[in-house]
This record gives sequence, C-alpha cells and structure tokens, in this order.
Amino acid sequence: MTNNTYFAMFARYNQWANARLYRMAGFLPDEAYRRNVGVFFGSLHGTLNHLLTSDRIWMHRLTHTGDHPQQLNAIIFDDFPSLRVAREAEDQRIVDFAEGLSDADIEKVRDYRTLNGSPVCQPLGDILAHLFNHQTHHRGQAHAILTVLGVSEPDPLDLLIMQREQLKPIVT
Repeated sequence: MTNNTYFAMFARYNQWANARLYRMAGFLPDEAYRRNVGVFFGSLHGTLNHLLTSDRIWMHRLTHTGDHPQQLNAIIFDDFPSLRVAREAEDQRIVDFAEGLSDADIEKVRDYRTLNGSPVCQPLGDILAHLFNHQTHHRGQAHAILTVLGVSEPDPLDLLIMQREQLKPIVT
C-alpha cells in the first residue's frame, strides 16, 4: 500500500466511523445528548463539536480554505441536525483531499501556525497521521459516552469491520 492510498483509506474510515457514531447519537434524547458526563469536552455534544472544530482547523491549515473557530472547545453548531450535515460535508472534504494526494505530496513539509500563533513545519504525512489518530481518540470517548448514556452495545467502530464490510463475498 502506498502512502497516498494509506491516508485515503483512513479518510474513508474516518467518514464511515463518523457516520456510524452520528447514527447512534441521533437516537438519543436531546437531554442525554447534551448531558455532562465528565469527559474532557463535557458531553457528546461537546465532543462531536470538538471533532468538527479540530478537523476544520487542520483542513484550513492544509488547504487555506474554509472557516474554523479559534478555540478547540467551540460549539459551532448547537443543534444536532446541523452538526451532522456539517460533519458529513467535512468528512467528504477530507476524503477528497486525501484521495487527491500523491506519495510526493505526503512527504512535503507544510508550514502552519498553531492557534496561539507558534510557527510549525511538519511533513504532511505526520499531520494526516495526527488528524486521523485524533479523530479515533475522541470517537473512542464518544463511543464510551454512548455506553454511559445507556446505549447497551454501541456499534463497533473498528477499521477491520469497515474493511470486512467492503470485501466482496467469495463464492465457493
């Protein structure tokens, strides 16, 4: 697997896992969805907003397009339906970006500034590895929140499950 196909796979996985997570979250009553359960961003609502916020920050750094807040705890969409639509659009944006990269692009160093203005230079591959790892980290928190809120067996979000779903059945 080449670097560009590796990151494109993670972009598609990210999209798949977010769709599953949002589907499960969509069944929660609003009170439960917004309940502070003691995680870093408080609630499922806060965690999902953080994930969208951070992706928008990274995609702006990488593409120099798109709006993004200046705080990692920003609530950019207060209602779940709008947040879900924005998440779907951002996931497609990430997929399109990743699928358009070459192996040479992955190796190129990108310059950007952190939210506090510090300059940073990093290879694009390192940035993308962080972006996808960060998503997985907070999706794990969101998955645990679903359990805390009473979803007895939240759908698994494993990469392997997505890969198995995409396999064509073998006829014997």
